[in-house]
Amino acid sequence: MSVAAVLLAVAVAWVWPGDNTAFFSSPAISAPTAAPKETPFQGWWDARRQGEPYGTQVQGIITFRGNPTRTFYGTGPIPRTAPQELWRFPKSGGLCAISVDDQGPREWCGTGFTGQPAVFEREGKTWMVVGAYDRALHFLDTKTGERIIDDFPTGDIIKGTVTIDPDGFPLVYTGSRDNYFRVVAFDRGKQPKELWKISADAVSPTMWNDDWDASPLVLDDFLFEGGENGQFHIIKLNRGYDSNGKVTVNPKLVFNTPGWDDQLLKDIKDRNVSIENAVTVVGNIVYFSNSGGLIQGWDISGLKDGKKPDRVFRFWTGDDSDGSIVADEQGFLYVGAEYERGNETSKRNGQMMKLDPRKPDNPLVWKVDDLNKSGGKGGIYDSPALYKDLIIWGTNKGDVIAVDRATGVVRWRIPLSRVHMSPVVVDGVMVVGDCTGILNAYDIADTNAQPKQLWSIKPGACIESTPAVWKGNLYFGTRGGAIHALGLR
Repeated sequence: MSVAAVLLAVAVAWVWPGDNTAFFSSPAISAPTAAPKETPFQGWWDARRQGEPYGTQVQGIITFRGNPTRTFYGTGPIPRTAPQELWRFPKSGGLCAISVDDQGPREWCGTGFTGQPAVFEREGKTWMVVGAYDRALHFLDTKTGERIIDDFPTGDIIKGTVTIDPDGFPLVYTGSRDNYFRVVAFDRGKQPKELWKISADAVSPTMWNDDWDASPLVLDDFLFEGGENGQFHIIKLNRGYDSNGKVTVNPKLVFNTPGWDDQLLKDIKDRNVSIENAVTVVGNIVYFSNSGGLIQGWDISGLKDGKKPDRVFRFWTGDDSDGSIVADEQGFLYVGAEYERGNETSKRNGQMMKLDPRKPDNPLVWKVDDLNKSGGKGGIYDSPALYKDLIIWGTNKGDVIAVDRATGVVRWRIPLSRVHMSPVVVDGVMVVGDCTGILNAYDIADTNAQPKQLWSIKPGACIESTPAVWKGNLYFGTRGGAIHALGLR
């Protein structure tokens, strides 16, 4: 595809907010005296919905970071004084199991990257659905911490954030390290039921391993998901109900493509190209990155009419980019990268980046370096948080860094210890935890001022999972083995 064609494809992917006269009018034509009407949005997801919930059918945080641009963090008010533990699940013991990775068999406990719980309203209760390292999905009542229905077991640990169907179908979408991505129904009384699954080797070629970490998106009956098999998948769900009123699905894989290309393999000189981040949708473009640092954008404007997606954006960060891409209201992309391979590209592009996909030949708007290493690795593992004119990352070294969105200038830093969870900002309060197991809250309402710490508590071990904040309460797991609910009694 020519550069001109790429620019055209990306330009039509979303509608600019505000006055579009300068963008669409010829200089020879005088502007109308009346203010032009805003062009109705046409596409899969409007980036101007930054910070808004996924939709109106299900109230809650129902996918990683809440919506398709990964910018909805929940509802407050977050406590401004130290909250108390409302409950712990399980009440004793831990959510633990033995699992095997490239370091061999070892015990995994609690929840980790990126296991943010889904919290949502259903039938007069506030539900939590979370996958954990005990090889199970858990369906909990957020008021009591007790099970609403039975656990759903899988064959290995669950690392990622589940997605609850945004259109009100009683379905949860989840992956596991046992090789399968599943669709599970929770409208069968006490027993959740698997309706469908796909294995990591159902497509080819594959590269790296068979885990499924990423939190999928569901839009207009299509599911978008990347796997640690290195492939990006699009699945038509064909949801419905049977004659007994029970939910049904008849999924069909309609598209898949490698998350790598030959140039990436040549550049990185290894095969670690797993897709661990949740995909992001802006207008008609779906974006994702991988452990090789390759960011791709695929045009899905013709998908509903049977047209295969086209790749319209490619950018190599230089190193492992597992955190989800965050998009702002203008369609700019914010990307973090680790600093492990230590190549010249990662030094040139930095570890915190703002990209403009409308300029595919030179999309880097600004960059911030973080070459400090802790445990042999540096840079960014988490997904950034947008708040007003700031974009906020946590680093593997342990700093929380707020960057001016427009200029790339660092506004402030907070020293912590190895931050892998993604910061959460609700009502001007930022909550961020680190791998000492401490959860902190800061007042960042004045984005120019050094944040004031409001409270700090230690509910458990290393906090890798991003909290879900709903009606002022915080729900999250730690590597200590438990799920915690915090709030004011």
